[in-house]
Amino acid sequence: MIEPVQLPSPWGDARLTVVVPTYNEAGNLPVLVERLLALPLPGLKVLVADDNSPDGTGEVADKLAIEHPERVTVLHRPGKEGLGRAYVDGIGRALDDGADFVAQMDADLSHPPEALPGMLGALLSTQASVVIGSRYVPGGELDENWPLYRRALSGWANLYVHTLLRVRIRDLTAGFKIWQADALRAIGLDRVQSNGYSFQVEMHYLATKLGHTILEVPIRFEERRDGDSKMTTATKIESALMPFKLRSRHRNLDS
Repeated sequence: MIEPVQLPSPWGDARLTVVVPTYNEAGNLPVLVERLLALPLPGLKVLVADDNSPDGTGEVADKLAIEHPERVTVLHRPGKEGLGRAYVDGIGRALDDGADFVAQMDADLSHPPEALPGMLGALLSTQASVVIGSRYVPGGELDENWPLYRRALSGWANLYVHTLLRVRIRDLTAGFKIWQADALRAIGLDRVQSNGYSFQVEMHYLATKLGHTILEVPIRFEERRDGDSKMTTATKIESALMPFKLRSRHRNLDS
């Protein structure tokens, strides 16, 4: 586990909301929230967007919100509608609640919470619109326990999307990042139509088309601790078709 950096004031006091979509993550969520709230970021809040998880993740999230009423909130969604829809709703709520910065991360502990202060510092020091925790820039790592087929799928997906969209980001499918709130408003969540994991690609593509500065910093990506991957065949098909849809949908969009 890395040691989180200590940011000077007022950077360390920034109003940062971490949006965490969940579906059947009851075992991982308490560990993640504990690590997030232990960070030297007193302005950090956690917003859990749960898709009515049958394993009781929503109830676990409610208990955490009771234990930490000023720092944890829960957005209960009616059912499993996809990662993209959960993020759109969660990010929208975070913006409405006054967040100056919004982070995205998975609930499965594959993203190191301790990297967030450094990522926030990179965002503030460079005035980038978004900082991505990247597996594929120098210094980035993949857990050695990550299955070979997952490595191959991730590498192929990044190459495939990069070839079609010509977006200069090494980790186009990355799900760990911090956004400037103003950048999210400029992109416009109403433009986003992806349901599944292709949400990440669509957000990166929109940010690039609108001229936003994107910075990648290295992280170590861990294998999930508990539960199963949510990557389905339907999700893979949507992700494969999405670059063609994006080129058509946003062809007239420029900065």
